[in-house]
Amino acid sequence: MISTKWIITGIVALAALIILAAAFYTVDQREQVVITQFGEPVRVVKDPGLHIKTPFIQAATFFEKRILEWDGSATQIPTKDKKFILVDTYARWKISDPLKFYQSVGNELSAQTRLDNVIDAAVRDFITEQNLIEVVRNSNRPLVQSEGEEIEREDIEIEMGREKITREIFAKASEMTPQYGIELIDVRVKHINYVQSVREKVFSRMIAERERIAEQYRSEGQGERSKILGDMEKELQKITSEAYRTAEEIRGQADGKSTQIYASAYNKDPEFYSFLKALETYPETIDKDSWLILTTDSDYFKYLKEIR
Repeated sequence: MISTKWIITGIVALAALIILAAAFYTVDQREQVVITQFGEPVRVVKDPGLHIKTPFIQAATFFEKRILEWDGSATQIPTKDKKFILVDTYARWKISDPLKFYQSVGNELSAQTRLDNVIDAAVRDFITEQNLIEVVRNSNRPLVQSEGEEIEREDIEIEMGREKITREIFAKASEMTPQYGIELIDVRVKHINYVQSVREKVFSRMIAERERIAEQYRSEGQGERSKILGDMEKELQKITSEAYRTAEEIRGQADGKSTQIYASAYNKDPEFYSFLKALETYPETIDKDSWLILTTDSDYFKYLKEIR
């Protein structure tokens, strides 16, 4: 049987282990710790390693030392020129004062909610004070389409621009976060878009503009087509005219040549020439269904009469 001495020794050893486990804690290099005693903070530990606290009386609350992410929701905000837009922002932050962070917000989830209020308020304040063009552009550089054509825009000079507005939002929000033990690292605008009703009107205007440009291109194409067809018709008439002139010259030369040949043949033997011409006319004027009534002294009948 186990003696009472060994039982007591085991109980004491177990109690010692429990006390030691409750007394020692480890701080990772990515963490920082707030030690509380009966709920009240007594010290802050930022050095990594093994540390000791009063067991069962003091508690260790761990917080991140690394940079954390805040991603806001898209918020509908009117600009100075009454354009309603959706602004989506994001930020990076870290816990700079764990004691103040513990006392003011307590945990990261509450801190995210507090940042929602701080950053969204700063964004709304600056966006509502600026025209839309200030929010979406950084400079007065002309906008250029892919074809190299500059896009027409309103004659408004950019005074601040999106980058400067973002820096102002960051500066204003940074002034409010230290009271929560939070240090803002950066604030950026992730996305800007029109609200749905305005977006439809913008798309309709964009479609109308594209159709206008397409119609302009079609009109220019029709003009170029008419010019090409006109040049082609002009060239065709020129070629036809020159061809007709050349053909008439050749025909005239041929007629002159044939007349010369006929005259030469006629002069050699007028009677034989007359006979040949008469023979040429017979097949053209007489067939099996034709009837001719001729006088006996007709030149046309002379050669028929002499056949017998």
